[in-house]
Amino acid sequence: MIEIPSDLHPDLVPLAFLLGNWTGAGVAALDAPQDGQQGEEERKCNFGQEVTFTHDGRDFLEYVSHSWELDSEGRKVRPLETETGYWRVDKDRKVEVVMIRDQGIAEVWYGELAEKKPQIDLATDAVARTAVAGEYSGGKRLYGYVNGDLMWVGEKATPQVPLRPYMSAQLKKVVDPKEWAKDVVDLPDDGIAFFR
Repeated sequence: MIEIPSDLHPDLVPLAFLLGNWTGAGVAALDAPQDGQQGEEERKCNFGQEVTFTHDGRDFLEYVSHSWELDSEGRKVRPLETETGYWRVDKDRKVEVVMIRDQGIAEVWYGELAEKKPQIDLATDAVARTAVAGEYSGGKRLYGYVNGDLMWVGEKATPQVPLRPYMSAQLKKVVDPKEWAKDVVDLPDDGIAFFR
């Protein structure tokens, strides 16, 4: 169920399905090493991800994402990417995102919210890279709220390689126990009397 906080800016109601803390896993196609090593052009791996969408009453959602490579047993191996950004939507359901990635990349994304379903299709409009950033010229992403999960798929392009699948994940909403505790009233001190 999608909850709409009472203090959410009215313009953001169409994006309310994104709000919260999400965690899950996905598959990534990573770029080949750039240090002269021979081998395949890309390496596939499983990754874990934590995503948070929050608001403070203004007309944007704040976005933070951390991802890390997982080994075959699901343990964290190394960080992959960290992204931070701000999401807005206008009255015509047009979405804009400003995003910074730890790899030295700043992006402006534009897209739109689908009619009658919680799905956002985005594409880069502008990309800026620092001197240490790898080759990157743009991307596309699709986000959707499906059966209570947040799912997304991303594509990326470089000057030499057209858009190709890059990362995708299925994320589950994380519920903070403090949220449950505030709904529990008049619980007996020992807890046992509750079951009598």
